[in-house]
Amino acid sequence: MTIQANQIPVSMGIDASIRAKESEVRYYSRLFPVVFSKGSGSYVYDQEGNGYLDFFCGSGSLNYGHSNPVMKQAVIDYLLADGIINGLDQMTSAKMLFINEFFETIILPRGYNYKMQFCGPTGTNSVEAAIKLARKYTGREKIVYFEHSFHGMSYGSMSVSGMKNKNLHKDYTRHTVEMPYAEKAESIGNFKQYLQSASADNLPAAVILETIQAEGGIRVASKVWLEEVASIARDFGLLLIADEIQTGCGRTGTFFSFESTELKPDIVCLSKSLSGYGFPLSVNLINPAIDCWTPGEHNGTFRGNNIAFVSAAYALQYWKTDAFEKNIMNSAAFIEDYFMSDSFLQKIQLKGRGLMRGIELRNEEEAMQLQRTLFRNGILMDVCGYRDNVVKIMPPVTIAQDDLQKGLDIIHQSLIECLS
Repeated sequence: MTIQANQIPVSMGIDASIRAKESEVRYYSRLFPVVFSKGSGSYVYDQEGNGYLDFFCGSGSLNYGHSNPVMKQAVIDYLLADGIINGLDQMTSAKMLFINEFFETIILPRGYNYKMQFCGPTGTNSVEAAIKLARKYTGREKIVYFEHSFHGMSYGSMSVSGMKNKNLHKDYTRHTVEMPYAEKAESIGNFKQYLQSASADNLPAAVILETIQAEGGIRVASKVWLEEVASIARDFGLLLIADEIQTGCGRTGTFFSFESTELKPDIVCLSKSLSGYGFPLSVNLINPAIDCWTPGEHNGTFRGNNIAFVSAAYALQYWKTDAFEKNIMNSAAFIEDYFMSDSFLQKIQLKGRGLMRGIELRNEEEAMQLQRTLFRNGILMDVCGYRDNVVKIMPPVTIAQDDLQKGLDIIHQSLIECLS
């Protein structure tokens, strides 16, 4: 979403001299115009001590909440022991711990066959690496992406992002092809027809997709659509790249959002909540058969964020049994029941899956009005969608039921204030 400086009221809590020292590109300090100083569990607190329920979670980078005590203590112990902080891609005890924990807890129990590539510490860099590898492996250039998708803000990731602000990336799309997303009936037919009409030497290298378009407005792709896209890609020799940057790490109920399908992506992009504590970290899971990188061909100074490795390894403790998944799905069912239990809320369109939900409103003005009302009432929520008309419900996946109830009550009251 793009906002103008005069759309968001200036907070008295943010000193004017500080605002003057920061670029106009700043965004979330406009959306939430107070000075935050502390976070714990499902809450953040401003300088005056006011608490806000966090149903924003750092745009999905804090799935396990703020200052998770287990991860915090692990990081403190590691720092006190003078553990390596930045190891580039050297092997360290922290990196080895994370790799082993990830394979033993996530990869092997699911029967997947992947190798791990450590990218620069952002989601957009994992997408860049995925695109580069697909092009190198196939020897082809084009990448297929879907309308209203979002994969990042660097050159390559912008070229495969279909959000409405075309002026940001219109110059980057010479080697990419946009297709309609799952909601449109012509999506599969268009995709297949395009590939059938392409000459053998002009086929794309890969197709990149989100199972749920988060920034696109919580648009959920069906299992059938996802599997059809994967099947067509396989038939024409395209690699399949799954962007799990926001949908992964439990946000939809399972660790990967595609677990309920037959998808076997060639590359899986992970970041955001992978570290568990908000530390920057990104990893691509790649099919060993396509690992054609030469040493150092895609590198980056901070791909060895060892503090993130430590917290990420401890975050995986949640996934040792299926109890955590059940808790997430119970919270998801609680949200659905809440919206169905009230005649007023039944008129509101609730979108999404798991704890990635959205309230779709008629237009951007209504969504912004609701977001501001929510903030005044003590809850942080973001606005998304290709029409900027969807307010995201993304609480920590660790949220206690009483906090979830409180948050939903605030949402209910704020909807009444805005729409009645």
